[in-house]
Amino acid sequence: MPADSAAAAPASMPTPLPLYTQIKDALRARILDGTYPPHHQMPSESELGASFRASRITVRQALGDLQKEGLIFRIPGKGSFVSRPRAFQNVTSLQGFAEAMSGMGYEILNQVRSLKRVPASGHVAAQLRLREGDPVVEIRRVRLLNREPVSLELTWVPESVGRRLLNADLATRDIFLILENDCGVRLGHADLSVDAILADDELTQALRIEEGAPVLRIERLTHDAQGTPIDYEFLYFRGDAFQYRLRADRHKAAPATSANHTAGRARPRKPASKGRTSA
Repeated sequence: MPADSAAAAPASMPTPLPLYTQIKDALRARILDGTYPPHHQMPSESELGASFRASRITVRQALGDLQKEGLIFRIPGKGSFVSRPRAFQNVTSLQGFAEAMSGMGYEILNQVRSLKRVPASGHVAAQLRLREGDPVVEIRRVRLLNREPVSLELTWVPESVGRRLLNADLATRDIFLILENDCGVRLGHADLSVDAILADDELTQALRIEEGAPVLRIERLTHDAQGTPIDYEFLYFRGDAFQYRLRADRHKAAPATSANHTAGRARPRKPASKGRTSA
């Protein structure tokens, strides 16, 4: 065989994508560009099959993948519909909810359900380093994103700063910004825990969801710049309307050269983040 025969051979053709993947990609593009807007009913399986010249099994596989991605949802007996896009907040920085969402072009409003002084329960007192029964200010607010309820927030702050919140504009402002700008409190960091619960009566009414619907619960304790706890809260987000996002980097520890070389040497502390998660 001549030496240049291999070079003269035609390049291999790329393998075509499976038909269900082509259908999925085409439908995804129509959803993302607004051709199929939120809550729009998708074409039926038979209509899609005729349009793409595909079997109903192939169409069903494509729709199933879009449902797994959260782009569509099914209603038995009615068909598939386009899901409402979920708003999201980055939890790698400590920000107020309105502070984060307004920067993305959303309209934020708050419904203040209650604002009052109450004696601290044992749990709240422990979180805020108070004595049980000490006065705290309790705030219950529903946060509306583009006039749709997204979260219910239960907040407790020590009375020393909470008395300023009693007269603040909690219908339009973030608590974090009020603490910083009106009360002169420099915020430092927050400790968070995240889990999922099912909606009870209060959440059902506040968020306009069905009883037993999934809800994302964030427990957050915010500290000032000196490390003193200043704001304790539970944030309850609709599972179908909101996401918390974060980035995790992997850093491998440098290998120790010898036990004697590292013994007694203190590890440098990583500086606290100067950023801001939602209030």
